[in-house]
Amino acid sequence: MKSKLIYKFIAAFIIAALVGFLAVSFLVSKITFSHAIKTEANKLYQKATSIASDYGSRYFSNPDGRAGLYEELDALHKYLECDIMLLSSDGEVLIDTGQTGAAEINDFDPADTDNGYYIKGDFHGIYNEEQITVFYPVEYRYMVRGYIIINKPSAVIKASANDLFNYNYISFLIVTVLSALPVIIYAADINKPLKKLTHAVTAYAKGDFSVQTRLKRNDEIGRLSDSLDYMALELDNLNEYQKKFIANISHDFRSPLTSIKGYLEAMLDGTIPPETQEKYLKIVISETERLTKLTNNLLTMNNLNEKGSVLDISDFDIISIIKQTIGTCEGICEKKHIQFKLVFSEKTLMVSADQGKIQQVIYNLVDNAIKFSNNDSSIIISAYEKGDKIMVSVKDFGIGIPKESISKIWERFYKTDLSRGKDKKGTGLGLAIVKDIITAHNEYIDVISTEGVGTEFIFGLPRSKQHAAEDI
Repeated sequence: MKSKLIYKFIAAFIIAALVGFLAVSFLVSKITFSHAIKTEANKLYQKATSIASDYGSRYFSNPDGRAGLYEELDALHKYLECDIMLLSSDGEVLIDTGQTGAAEINDFDPADTDNGYYIKGDFHGIYNEEQITVFYPVEYRYMVRGYIIINKPSAVIKASANDLFNYNYISFLIVTVLSALPVIIYAADINKPLKKLTHAVTAYAKGDFSVQTRLKRNDEIGRLSDSLDYMALELDNLNEYQKKFIANISHDFRSPLTSIKGYLEAMLDGTIPPETQEKYLKIVISETERLTKLTNNLLTMNNLNEKGSVLDISDFDIISIIKQTIGTCEGICEKKHIQFKLVFSEKTLMVSADQGKIQQVIYNLVDNAIKFSNNDSSIIISAYEKGDKIMVSVKDFGIGIPKESISKIWERFYKTDLSRGKDKKGTGLGLAIVKDIITAHNEYIDVISTEGVGTEFIFGLPRSKQHAAEDI
């Protein structure tokens, strides 16, 4: 069984809490014990100062009262829970409340303090455990006569610090438990939408893009949900487009292939007599040209998809390209008695673009205009300057485009109901190619159309910077 994220999340919290607890225990215990030692040493030093002043000087000033002095210091020893010693200036033990048995400390050095006013150790081997030792000089008649020594076991101080530290342990545990509750709640809050997202992604992997997460959250998970919902919608549209694409391709290929097959079989079995075969062979050639055009358009679309932004930019005269393009359409224009009217603001209009692709744009627009123009009509092609752009317009006076179809004419294989009756040989790819090429140039193409009146396509191209500078 796969471990769930929420369990990993809780396990990570527990591990982090344990590591934090151990780290805090180690560091805080060190800090707490060190602070307790310094605090206790400071208290002992103050006591040593007081004892040296009150009791030490009495020892040297009143030899007869020394017995009673021991009893007083012994009472302090029990009250303070520490050993009190009085040493002479040469190290002789004069009073020892701890009953250590030491008679003399020959190597005693009052300047030997590692921490300023106390030392840690066994105090010259007298004790078997570590002691905190403080001392203060005893003065009599302006001379140092001896020293008050106070020794207290470090273990006693540490035990007292541990009692205080235990409260810190309990506080830490309480805080950890209380903080675990919102962590668990938050983990559950994350786990629920993640399960929903996982379910959606699993459905997408199986091809079901109808599943929507719809998580109304203003965080990263919410943004991920919105992205997945948008992706599912786009994939669903792409899936529908692929189905439509295959259906259209099948239809557009099947129709001419059926005609070609039918006519050729009729010629072979004698249904079409030899004297009329030339007529039907021309029809077969026309259908093969239709298949060639469809194949070329598909290849063009594929190249645009793969290399849409890779353009061979150069400076050229758009007027020359327009004239070359309409020259290839004279034959069909003569049959429909269509005339071209050219309107140019200058004799030469230089643009910066991909010449081959722009020539294809003009050809597709002109070819489209011819197809949907009425007989004995005209097509107006104009080019003019507008700021740093050269605008090109192709206007026909044909059947026009229904208002509800204008936004769809750029879709691949789309044909309006009117165009299906007027242009049975169209592939529905011409305007899609035009749109892709213009978009690849980072330009925009617009269409103005009125049903039954005509259609005008207008697009812009960057004016050649070199020639624009020469004009200035």
